[in-house]
Amino acid sequence: MSFTGVIVNTGTVLAGSLLGLLFKKGIPEKVNRAVMIALGLFTLYIGMDGALGAQNALIVVASLVLGAIVGTLLDIDGAINRLGLWAERKFNRGEGEKVSLAEGFMTASLLFCVGAMTVNGAIEAGVQGKNTLFYTKALMDLCSSMMLAAGLGLGVMLSAAFVLVFQGLLVLLAGWIAPALTPEAIAEMTAAGSLIMVGLGLNLLGVTKIKVADYLPAIVFAPVICWIVSLF
Repeated sequence: MSFTGVIVNTGTVLAGSLLGLLFKKGIPEKVNRAVMIALGLFTLYIGMDGALGAQNALIVVASLVLGAIVGTLLDIDGAINRLGLWAERKFNRGEGEKVSLAEGFMTASLLFCVGAMTVNGAIEAGVQGKNTLFYTKALMDLCSSMMLAAGLGLGVMLSAAFVLVFQGLLVLLAGWIAPALTPEAIAEMTAAGSLIMVGLGLNLLGVTKIKVADYLPAIVFAPVICWIVSLF
Protein backbone atom coordinates (compact mmCIF):
# COMPACT_ATOMS: atom_id res chain seq x y z
CA MET A 1 0.00 0.00 0.00
CA SER A 2 1.35 3.41 -0.99
CA PHE A 3 -0.09 6.91 -0.48
CA THR A 4 2.70 8.67 -2.39
CA GLY A 5 0.61 9.08 -5.53
CA VAL A 6 -2.29 10.59 -3.56
CA ILE A 7 0.04 13.11 -1.92
CA VAL A 8 1.63 14.03 -5.25
CA ASN A 9 -1.80 14.42 -6.89
CA THR A 10 -2.97 16.65 -4.03
CA GLY A 11 0.19 18.73 -4.37
CA THR A 12 -0.28 19.27 -8.10
CA VAL A 13 -3.89 20.40 -7.56
CA LEU A 14 -2.68 22.92 -4.97
CA ALA A 15 0.19 24.14 -7.18
CA GLY A 16 -1.96 24.42 -10.30
CA SER A 17 -4.73 26.21 -8.40
CA LEU A 18 -2.26 28.71 -6.96
CA LEU A 19 -0.91 29.51 -10.41
CA GLY A 20 -4.45 29.83 -11.76
CA LEU A 21 -5.46 32.21 -8.95
CA LEU A 22 -2.41 34.38 -9.61
CA PHE A 23 -3.23 34.46 -13.31
CA LYS A 24 -6.90 35.25 -12.55
CA LYS A 25 -6.00 38.62 -11.01
CA GLY A 26 -4.88 39.97 -14.37
CA ILE A 27 -7.93 38.82 -16.35
CA PRO A 28 -10.37 41.59 -17.44
CA GLU A 29 -14.06 41.07 -16.56
CA LYS A 30 -15.23 40.42 -20.14
CA VAL A 31 -12.44 37.87 -20.63
CA ASN A 32 -13.36 36.22 -17.33
CA ARG A 33 -16.96 35.80 -18.54
CA ALA A 34 -15.68 34.19 -21.73
CA VAL A 35 -13.47 31.86 -19.68
CA MET A 36 -16.48 30.89 -17.56
CA ILE A 37 -18.44 29.91 -20.66
CA ALA A 38 -15.46 27.93 -21.93
CA LEU A 39 -15.22 26.06 -18.61
CA GLY A 40 -18.94 25.35 -18.67
CA LEU A 41 -18.66 23.89 -22.17
CA PHE A 42 -15.57 21.92 -21.14
CA THR A 43 -17.38 20.47 -18.12
CA LEU A 44 -20.33 19.53 -20.35
CA TYR A 45 -17.99 17.79 -22.79
CA ILE A 46 -16.20 15.81 -20.06
CA GLY A 47 -19.53 14.82 -18.52
CA MET A 48 -21.13 13.72 -21.79
CA ASP A 49 -18.01 11.83 -22.84
CA GLY A 50 -17.92 9.89 -19.57
CA ALA A 51 -21.66 9.24 -19.56
CA LEU A 52 -21.46 7.57 -22.97
CA GLY A 53 -19.29 4.86 -21.42
CA ALA A 54 -22.25 3.38 -19.53
CA GLN A 55 -22.88 -0.30 -20.24
CA ASN A 56 -26.29 -0.54 -18.57
CA ALA A 57 -28.43 2.61 -18.69
CA LEU A 58 -30.96 1.17 -16.22
CA ILE A 59 -28.28 0.84 -13.53
CA VAL A 60 -27.22 4.46 -14.10
CA VAL A 61 -30.83 5.69 -13.90
CA ALA A 62 -31.50 3.67 -10.74
CA SER A 63 -28.30 5.02 -9.17
CA LEU A 64 -29.23 8.61 -9.95
CA VAL A 65 -32.77 8.20 -8.61
CA LEU A 66 -31.64 6.56 -5.37
CA GLY A 67 -28.79 9.06 -5.06
CA ALA A 68 -31.20 11.97 -5.53
CA ILE A 69 -33.54 10.63 -2.83
CA VAL A 70 -30.76 10.09 -0.28
CA GLY A 71 -28.91 13.29 -1.18
CA THR A 72 -32.05 15.41 -0.96
CA LEU A 73 -33.04 13.94 2.39
CA LEU A 74 -29.52 14.60 3.73
CA ASP A 75 -29.45 18.04 2.04
CA ILE A 76 -25.86 17.50 0.85
CA ASP A 77 -26.02 20.46 -1.51
CA GLY A 78 -27.22 22.75 1.29
CA ALA A 79 -24.43 21.57 3.59
CA ILE A 80 -21.73 22.16 0.96
CA ASN A 81 -23.11 25.61 0.13
CA ARG A 82 -23.25 26.58 3.80
CA LEU A 83 -19.63 25.48 4.13
CA GLY A 84 -18.80 27.48 1.01
CA LEU A 85 -20.49 30.61 2.36
CA TRP A 86 -18.58 30.25 5.62
CA ALA A 87 -15.31 29.90 3.71
CA GLU A 88 -16.17 32.92 1.55
CA ARG A 89 -16.64 35.05 4.65
CA LYS A 90 -13.49 33.58 6.21
CA PHE A 91 -11.32 34.39 3.23
CA ASN A 92 -13.03 37.74 2.63
CA ARG A 93 -13.37 37.36 -1.14
CA GLY A 94 -13.48 40.49 -3.22
CA GLU A 95 -16.45 41.95 -5.06
CA GLY A 96 -17.34 40.92 -8.58
CA GLU A 97 -17.05 37.14 -8.13
CA LYS A 98 -19.63 35.48 -10.35
CA VAL A 99 -19.16 31.90 -9.16
CA SER A 100 -19.66 30.74 -5.59
CA LEU A 101 -16.80 29.07 -3.80
CA ALA A 102 -18.99 25.99 -3.34
CA GLU A 103 -19.60 25.73 -7.09
CA GLY A 104 -15.90 25.91 -7.82
CA PHE A 105 -15.23 23.29 -5.14
CA MET A 106 -17.88 20.92 -6.51
CA THR A 107 -16.79 21.28 -10.14
CA ALA A 108 -13.13 20.67 -9.38
CA SER A 109 -13.76 17.82 -6.91
CA LEU A 110 -15.86 15.89 -9.41
CA LEU A 111 -13.47 16.53 -12.27
CA PHE A 112 -10.47 15.35 -10.24
CA CYS A 113 -12.10 12.35 -8.53
CA VAL A 114 -14.73 10.89 -10.86
CA GLY A 115 -13.40 8.48 -13.44
CA ALA A 116 -11.78 5.14 -14.07
CA MET A 117 -8.26 6.54 -13.64
CA THR A 118 -8.98 7.53 -10.03
CA VAL A 119 -10.50 4.16 -9.11
CA ASN A 120 -7.90 2.06 -10.93
CA GLY A 121 -5.10 4.24 -9.57
CA ALA A 122 -6.36 3.70 -6.02
CA ILE A 123 -6.56 -0.06 -6.52
CA GLU A 124 -3.05 -0.10 -8.03
CA ALA A 125 -1.66 1.91 -5.11
CA GLY A 126 -3.61 0.03 -2.43
CA VAL A 127 -3.10 -3.53 -3.68
CA GLN A 128 0.19 -3.39 -5.59
CA GLY A 129 1.85 -0.39 -3.92
CA LYS A 130 2.42 1.27 -7.31
CA ASN A 131 1.60 4.87 -8.23
CA THR A 132 1.96 4.97 -12.00
CA LEU A 133 -1.64 5.95 -12.72
CA PHE A 134 -1.71 8.53 -9.93
CA TYR A 135 1.47 10.16 -11.23
CA THR A 136 -0.04 10.40 -14.72
CA LYS A 137 -3.25 11.80 -13.26
CA ALA A 138 -1.29 14.31 -11.16
CA LEU A 139 0.23 15.82 -14.29
CA MET A 140 -3.18 16.06 -15.94
CA ASP A 141 -4.71 17.66 -12.83
CA LEU A 142 -1.90 20.22 -12.66
CA CYS A 143 -3.00 21.62 -16.01
CA SER A 144 -6.72 21.28 -15.28
CA SER A 145 -6.50 22.99 -11.89
CA MET A 146 -4.72 25.98 -13.43
CA MET A 147 -7.51 26.51 -15.96
CA LEU A 148 -10.29 25.88 -13.46
CA ALA A 149 -8.86 28.17 -10.76
CA ALA A 150 -8.43 30.98 -13.31
CA GLY A 151 -12.16 30.87 -13.95
CA LEU A 152 -13.75 29.42 -10.79
CA GLY A 153 -11.50 30.84 -8.08
CA LEU A 154 -10.53 29.65 -4.62
CA GLY A 155 -12.99 26.74 -4.52
CA VAL A 156 -10.72 24.83 -6.90
CA MET A 157 -7.80 25.06 -4.47
CA LEU A 158 -10.00 23.86 -1.60
CA SER A 159 -10.92 20.79 -3.65
CA ALA A 160 -7.38 19.53 -2.95
CA ALA A 161 -8.62 18.55 0.52
CA PHE A 162 -11.36 16.43 -1.07
CA VAL A 163 -8.84 14.84 -3.43
CA LEU A 164 -6.62 13.91 -0.48
CA VAL A 165 -9.44 12.42 1.62
CA PHE A 166 -11.36 10.69 -1.19
CA GLN A 167 -8.37 9.13 -2.94
CA GLY A 168 -6.73 8.30 0.39
CA LEU A 169 -9.81 6.40 1.53
CA LEU A 170 -9.98 4.52 -1.77
CA VAL A 171 -6.35 3.44 -1.39
CA LEU A 172 -6.92 2.45 2.24
CA LEU A 173 -9.99 0.37 1.37
CA ALA A 174 -8.66 -0.95 -1.96
CA GLY A 175 -8.13 -4.49 -0.68
CA TRP A 176 -11.78 -4.79 0.34
CA ILE A 177 -13.49 -2.91 -2.50
CA ALA A 178 -11.35 -4.15 -5.41
CA PRO A 179 -13.40 -7.38 -5.95
CA ALA A 180 -16.61 -5.35 -6.24
CA LEU A 181 -15.14 -2.74 -8.58
CA THR A 182 -15.34 -4.77 -11.76
CA PRO A 183 -14.89 -3.00 -15.12
CA GLU A 184 -18.70 -2.91 -15.42
CA ALA A 185 -19.11 -1.35 -11.97
CA ILE A 186 -16.45 1.27 -12.70
CA ALA A 187 -18.15 2.09 -16.02
CA GLU A 188 -21.55 2.68 -14.37
CA MET A 189 -19.94 4.57 -11.48
CA THR A 190 -18.12 6.82 -13.94
CA ALA A 191 -21.28 7.33 -16.02
CA ALA A 192 -23.30 8.37 -12.96
CA GLY A 193 -20.61 10.83 -11.89
CA SER A 194 -20.28 12.15 -15.44
CA LEU A 195 -24.01 12.90 -15.67
CA ILE A 196 -23.67 14.91 -12.47
CA MET A 197 -20.87 16.82 -14.24
CA VAL A 198 -23.30 17.55 -17.09
CA GLY A 199 -25.53 19.24 -14.51
CA LEU A 200 -22.53 21.21 -13.26
CA GLY A 201 -21.72 22.33 -16.79
CA LEU A 202 -25.28 23.55 -17.32
CA ASN A 203 -25.12 25.43 -14.03
CA LEU A 204 -21.85 27.12 -15.04
CA LEU A 205 -23.46 28.22 -18.30
CA GLY A 206 -26.39 29.68 -16.36
CA VAL A 207 -28.89 27.38 -18.07
CA THR A 208 -30.00 25.59 -14.89
CA LYS A 209 -29.66 25.73 -11.11
CA ILE A 210 -29.46 22.02 -10.36
CA LYS A 211 -28.51 21.02 -6.82
CA VAL A 212 -25.85 18.68 -8.17
CA ALA A 213 -24.37 17.72 -4.78
CA ASP A 214 -27.63 16.03 -3.85
CA TYR A 215 -26.93 13.45 -6.58
CA LEU A 216 -23.47 12.48 -5.30
CA PRO A 217 -24.68 9.30 -3.51
CA ALA A 218 -25.40 7.92 -7.01
CA ILE A 219 -21.66 7.30 -7.39
CA VAL A 220 -21.82 4.91 -4.42
CA PHE A 221 -25.09 3.28 -5.47
CA ALA A 222 -23.81 2.41 -8.98
CA PRO A 223 -21.28 -0.31 -8.00
CA VAL A 224 -23.65 -1.62 -5.30
CA ILE A 225 -26.45 -2.09 -7.83
CA CYS A 226 -23.99 -3.71 -10.26
CA TRP A 227 -23.02 -6.18 -7.54
CA ILE A 228 -26.69 -6.99 -6.77
CA VAL A 229 -27.47 -7.48 -10.47
CA SER A 230 -24.46 -9.82 -10.82
CA LEU A 231 -25.96 -12.12 -8.16
CA PHE A 232 -28.84 -12.88 -10.49
